Amino acid sequence: MITLKLATSLDGRIATAQGESRWITGAEARAQVHRLRGAHDAVVIGAGTALADDPELSVRLPGHSGPQPARVVLDGRQRLPVTSRLASSARTVPTYVVSTEPLKPSLAAAGCRGVVVASLGTGRPDPVAVIAALAALGLRQLFVEGGGEVAASFLQGGVVDQLEWFRAPIIIGGEGRPAVGALALEALAQAPRLARTQVSALGDDLWETYERI
Repeated sequence: MITLKLATSLDGRIATAQGESRWITGAEARAQVHRLRGAHDAVVIGAGTALADDPELSVRLPGHSGPQPARVVLDGRQRLPVTSRLASSARTVPTYVVSTEPLKPSLAAAGCRGVVVASLGTGRPDPVAVIAALAALGLRQLFVEGGGEVAASFLQGGVVDQLEWFRAPIIIGGEGRPAVGALALEALAQAPRLARTQVSALGDDLWETYERI
């Protein structure tokens, strides 16, 4: 089960041109994201998100006593700093660095776990290979949180089963960073199509769920 999460402005932006993104959505939407994290085996992000946001990717809810999801960083060049929140807590919560090369000794010493997969030809890990490798480790329910290039690669690979989209009532504009990167479509018929299954309000934000057709 591959779930893609997007938290965007009304015009589909996840950050300003300068990278400011906290917080686009409100507290109620963010709490729901934490609940969704807790329902998955692992949270997946790209190296760009790891570097820009230095996230924890943990479930932070009052009264939460369940296990924390594993953290997965798609990092073809292994740029994750050993001082990052993810690497520094890797001995407490399983943290996987997915690359096309063996794990750097410095990251291994910090407690990170390496996963070697095939490349898409651009140095980026192939999402199909990523899913297979993580499933072999027992991580079968993946919560993909970003960024735009990661979202695009999973959509382009046709592996997204469900989309959880949180939209805030703000407009950032074309210079903002898109939630989904380039898909290289030549015709509308090639566009990924999904069926909307629910819409609800979370404070000022809108939460929509879509499933793959």
